[in-house]
Amino acid sequence: MTVIAVLGAGKIGEALLSGLLHGGHRPEDLLFTERYPARAAELTERYRVRGVEVEEAAKQADVLVVAVKPQDIDPVLAELAPLLGPDSLVVSLCAGLPTALYEGRLAEGVPVVRVMPNTPMLVGEAMSAISAGKYATQEHLALVKDLLTHVGQVVEVPEGQQDAVTALSGSGPAYFFYLVEAMIDAGILLGLPRTLAGQLIIQSAVGAAKMLAESDEHPVLLREAVTSPAGTTINAIRELEKHGVRAALLAAIEAARDRSVDLGKAHEG
Repeated sequence: MTVIAVLGAGKIGEALLSGLLHGGHRPEDLLFTERYPARAAELTERYRVRGVEVEEAAKQADVLVVAVKPQDIDPVLAELAPLLGPDSLVVSLCAGLPTALYEGRLAEGVPVVRVMPNTPMLVGEAMSAISAGKYATQEHLALVKDLLTHVGQVVEVPEGQQDAVTALSGSGPAYFFYLVEAMIDAGILLGLPRTLAGQLIIQSAVGAAKMLAESDEHPVLLREAVTSPAGTTINAIRELEKHGVRAALLAAIEAARDRSVDLGKAHEG
């Protein structure tokens, strides 16, 4: 079996380890790196996967999944540079970091695949977008796609679209959580207990998401089906439009895209 090392066992890194194990990968074919010894011991006990140093991971693994924070990438690449060759595959889960960054720091010919996942990976419902670097082949993409299907759905996009993907689906769950938070507060304002308001809104969100996923209808048509003439919903929609919620959301996603671009530029040169 292919040996896979996850560099950085935070929430996303742990979720990937868990998904790979549930997908049939053996613990002995997985490795991870983690800077905090207590956290490393906890993960080894939980998953029976060995925690190692970056150097050992680079020497033993066929695939290295880089799941550190973007601001921590420089020392990781410095450690990897003398250790990797074209037979390794680097998979970047770091928001905003282009494949060219890795290709410029690592040896000539090291294949890199850029991935933008999101936090529903923690419950096996991630949306991940993958893009090939200069040296990555269709076989590399197929391997990465196979790995990520254990934790959700996967699409392939041109790398030029990755900053937009980061803003839309990478950060997307936060927008939904923000909206649910606001709606729960509204329920409290209207006199409902917090627990009941949360139950009502969360199940409404789950049901709406399932309708979106399973229906062939456009979201506009699904919304219109709830919006009867002179009813409660159209009054609510009027207020949302009056307060510029749609425009604010567009601006917010553009701002997230711009930040993703900035993260990549911060490591240029």
